[in-house]
Amino acid sequence: MHFILLASCCLLFMSACSSSVVPPPRSAETLMSEGETLFAGKRYDEAIASWEKVRERYVSPEMNALAELKIAEAHFLAERYIEAAVAYEAYLKTHPDDLNSANVLYNLGVSYHQEMLAPMRDQTTTRNALSAFKTFLNRYPDDPRRPTVEKFIAEEEDALAGHELHIGTYYQKRGVNTAAIARLEPLITTYPNFSHRDELYFILGRAYLHNDKRELAAELFNRLSKEYPQSKYTQKAIKLLEEKF
Repeated sequence: MHFILLASCCLLFMSACSSSVVPPPRSAETLMSEGETLFAGKRYDEAIASWEKVRERYVSPEMNALAELKIAEAHFLAERYIEAAVAYEAYLKTHPDDLNSANVLYNLGVSYHQEMLAPMRDQTTTRNALSAFKTFLNRYPDDPRRPTVEKFIAEEEDALAGHELHIGTYYQKRGVNTAAIARLEPLITTYPNFSHRDELYFILGRAYLHNDKRELAAELFNRLSKEYPQSKYTQKAIKLLEEKF
């Protein structure tokens, strides 16, 4: 009886042990495949987790590069653009001549572009987007996405010009006209397609006027009147001319 009881206990113990056996680790190839399936199902966080494990295994440089690229793409499609930009930057640094560089550069530019702030705020992401897209055009001038990239570049340059105008206006309103002029003058030639060019003419002309550069002010106000006759800044400029001349 004791023997039967002891045997039963042993069987129960062996059964418990067998149920807690740790399965063998999945291969990097399996993890890559699982990541692809999760990615296709838009389960981006889980896909990234699978590909991170592939990177940890480091089976080969080629597989690691593919995992890095997939992780960046998952962040991008999940609209986590800062994480995507960091991942794409790292990929380009490690694989500068990769066959995927055109797509990587394009997505890098889009990632930064999506994180652009209003002109009165910091423009670091705007500058980063502009740099990525200009590099893209230099390397791949015949890429079919060129018109889209040029549109992005125009928006970024407009934001940068707006940022400079915001700072120049701040200086001018506080009577620091020399600093305002130094900030605003370059915008006329650097950003010829600036969407607030009429405002630029007016603020810069006013800075000239208050800095005893009456001829330059008159010249710029006349230019404002000729190029933007319907602008509200034209009416303000005419009023200033009547008062000061």
